Amino acid sequence: MTTAFSAVPLTALPFPKTEYERRQLKVFEAMERANLDALLVTAHGHLQYLSGYDGLGAYFMPFPLILVPGQKPTFVVREYELGSVRPGSCVQEILPYREQFDFAPVCADAIRRYGLTGRTIGLELGCWNLAPADVSALQAQLPDMKFADATRLVATVAAVKTEMELEVMRFAMEMTDVAVRSFQRSLREGTTEVEVAANIDRDVQKAGGVVQATSSTLLFGERTKLSHGTPKQHPIRNNEPAFIEIGGVEKGYACGLVRSAVLGRHAETELLHSLSIEVLEAVISAIKPGATAGEVDSAGREVLTRHGRPEFLNHRVGYQTGIRWVERGNISLEPGATDVLEPNMTLHMPIILCGESGYLIGTSEHVLVTERGAEILSRTPHTLYCA
Repeated sequence: MTTAFSAVPLTALPFPKTEYERRQLKVFEAMERANLDALLVTAHGHLQYLSGYDGLGAYFMPFPLILVPGQKPTFVVREYELGSVRPGSCVQEILPYREQFDFAPVCADAIRRYGLTGRTIGLELGCWNLAPADVSALQAQLPDMKFADATRLVATVAAVKTEMELEVMRFAMEMTDVAVRSFQRSLREGTTEVEVAANIDRDVQKAGGVVQATSSTLLFGERTKLSHGTPKQHPIRNNEPAFIEIGGVEKGYACGLVRSAVLGRHAETELLHSLSIEVLEAVISAIKPGATAGEVDSAGREVLTRHGRPEFLNHRVGYQTGIRWVERGNISLEPGATDVLEPNMTLHMPIILCGESGYLIGTSEHVLVTERGAEILSRTPHTLYCA
C-alpha cells in the first residue's frame, strides 16, 4: 500500500522576493558610492538580510553571495547544503563546492564569469565567516583583481528599516516584554535560574512567540558578576540581585532588552541601577537624526563623569539591531564613532555598569530613531524591579 503525503514546503522566505530585490538595489547604490565593481557578502546576518538564507550551513566554510550591479546575484555554497539554500533563499544562481580547498577556485571562477578582470571587489574583512586563509586563497586565484574592505557596506544599508521590518521587530519586542514580565513574576526565594528560564519559555510560547531563555543571560546573586551566563541550577536568596538580557525573535529579527531586579534590598545593585537609568535616559535624549554614534556615546559617559564614576562603564553604550542579535561590523555607539543616525534605524542601548565589588547591573532600551528623536519599543519600565 502506498501512503500519500501532502506537499508541504520545506521552508519559505520570511519576506516577499521583491523585498530582497529592494535591499539588493540599495546595496548596489552603496557599492557605486564606494567605487566597488563587485561585493562578496559572507557575514551570516548580511546573507540573511539580502537573500533570506540564514547561513546556518556555513558554520565552517564561507558561503559568499556575489553581487554585481545590473547582474543577477550568485551564491557559492557547500554542495551538502544545496537542499537548504535553494528553498531558503531568493537567489536562483547557485554554484556548489565540496571541500574547503574547492572554495577559492569555484568562487574565483564565478567572479571571472562576470568579466571583472582588473576590477575592484569588496570583502567583509571585519566580519565573521571570512578567514584570512580564505582571503589569501582568493587573492592567489585572482591576482589581477583589486580587493577592498567593505565591512560596513551592507550593515549601513540594513541599519535603516522598512515598515515591513519594523512590524516584525515590534512583535519581537512584544515577546521580549512577555519574557521580562515572566522573569519578574518568577522571583521568589529559592527559585533557580533554570526554573525561571522554563517559565519564560512557557509564557512566551503561550503568547505565540519565540524566545530562548535557556541560551540568554539570566543570573542571580553573586553570578551577576559574570558578563554573560546561561541559566544554571542556582537559586536566588533574599537580599540578592537578579539580572536578565533576553530578546524575542521573529523572522530572524531579535529585539533585546536588559532588566535587573532585587529580592529584598541590595545597596550596590540599587546604586548601580540608579546611575544606569540616568545614563540610559541621557543616551536616549541624544538620539536624533544627524547625531553621530560617538555623540550619543559621549552623552552617556558625561553622566558618569559628573558623578565621578566614569570607570563604571567599560563598554559601548549601544549598537545597531535587526537580523540576528548583533553582527560584527554593524554600527556601534562607541567613543569617536562617526556613523550618522537616520530615521528608521533601530538601536539597543544596554547600560550595564560594573561596580566596585564586580556586580554587573543595569538596564536598557530598544529604540527606533524617528524624525523627532527616539521611540522606545518596549512597554516594560526600565526601573529596578523589587520583589
